[in-house]
Amino acid sequence: MSDQLLYEVRDHVAYLTLNRPRVLNAISHDLDHELAERWNEIDRDPDIWVAVLAAAGERAFCAGADISGGAAASADRLAIGGGLTGVGGPLRRLTKPLIAAVQGYVLGAGFELAMCADIIVAADNAQFGLPEIKAGIIGDCGVVHRAVRQLPYRVAMAMILTSERLSAADAERFGLVNQVVPFEELADAAAAWAAKLTTASPLAQQAAKHAVLTGLDLPLPAALGMRYEPIEAYAHSLDAQEGNTARAEKRAPQWTGR
Repeated sequence: MSDQLLYEVRDHVAYLTLNRPRVLNAISHDLDHELAERWNEIDRDPDIWVAVLAAAGERAFCAGADISGGAAASADRLAIGGGLTGVGGPLRRLTKPLIAAVQGYVLGAGFELAMCADIIVAADNAQFGLPEIKAGIIGDCGVVHRAVRQLPYRVAMAMILTSERLSAADAERFGLVNQVVPFEELADAAAAWAAKLTTASPLAQQAAKHAVLTGLDLPLPAALGMRYEPIEAYAHSLDAQEGNTARAEKRAPQWTGR
């Protein structure tokens, strides 16, 4: 592993930090591959319940894909975000809840990577944008499809067609982000969200996330009528038993993720 991605696990939370601040944390091929490996590790490890994706420096969360290699780099396409975006490779859906802590420039593929999170915490200096059209570029359109699903239609279309940026305050107003804080409080705010998530059964959270993501691809009647295997499996888990016991004993449950 290189130093382009910092990684640590503590208290059931995996913390990943994009660490290329001199190039606005643009995603290189090496960084992209490291992200893919870490997502695999997070999904496999039952002791990791939540993931937090952040970035080094104050200027940018991520300014997009690193295209400094020119034609040679574009020939070896990125599966942006280690596959989370579904651009440049198969879409992977992280089973664990993902928090994005963003600041500064959140642009292009970086904007899309943030939108892959379940919860977004933004510094008050964050600027969300899609610069491609203004630069006369249009290629893989994953980011536009996510933007128009996660923002009001006309807000998203204005961003897409004019490349105008969205401030952190407006992103919160439109429901794109969950919380806006001063940059100095960003890491603590993301950690607080992670701590809140770890008070719930990780298996129940994973089952709920699976049902949500699966159901989004279906018409509502089909989503309502579908059986979700992780939810059915949860009924036989130790966490489900612990939840029942804790309620009966009127105490806080002690989850194991098993």
